[in-house]
Amino acid sequence: MSRIGRKAIVIPTGVVVEIVGRSVSVRGPNGSLAWEFPEGVSASVCLDANEITVSRETDEPQARAFHGLTRALINNMVLGVVSPFEKRLEIQGVGYQATLNDGTLSLQVGFSHSVDLVVPVDVSCTLGSPTQVIVKGCDKHSVGQFAANIRAVRPPEPYKGKGIRYQGEHVRRKAGKAFGSK
Repeated sequence: MSRIGRKAIVIPTGVVVEIVGRSVSVRGPNGSLAWEFPEGVSASVCLDANEITVSRETDEPQARAFHGLTRALINNMVLGVVSPFEKRLEIQGVGYQATLNDGTLSLQVGFSHSVDLVVPVDVSCTLGSPTQVIVKGCDKHSVGQFAANIRAVRPPEPYKGKGIRYQGEHVRRKAGKAFGSK
C-alpha cells in the first residue's frame, strides 16, 4: 500500500471540506478550491477526528498510481487555503526588469520588445523590487505553472548568468572562450 496514500490528512480549524461522489471542494480563509479525483480511488471525511482518508478500491496498477497522488493533491488543497503557496523569481541582467500594470506582468529582458504575461485569476503577482517577482496563490499547480511561464521567457544562460531564475536556484556557469595561442 502507498506510504503517502495511507496517511490521513488533518483538517485545520477554519477549513471546510466537502466530498460529493468523486469531487472534493475545500474552503478556507485564503480561498476555495475544487477538484474531481480519478476513478479507482475514494476519499472520506471523518468529522470526529477532523481527518480525510483516501483509499483505493482495487489493487490495479492504475488505482495504485492514483492513490498517493490523490492524497497529495487533496493535502495541497487543504494547505493552500490555509497559507498560500509562493514562488519567488529573480531577474538578473543589466537593464532587465519587470513591471506590473492592471493584471499584466511586463518583462524587459533583453528583447527588442517587452514580453507581456496576463496574470491568471487564481494567482496574485507582486513585485518586491523591479528585479524580483513574487507569485502567490492557494492552488499549488497554478502558482508553479505561472512561475514556470515567467522563467521560460528568458531562462538563465550559463555564460553570464543573465535571465530569470527561481530565488536560490543555482545556475552552473561555463567558462568562456580561452584566448591565447599554443
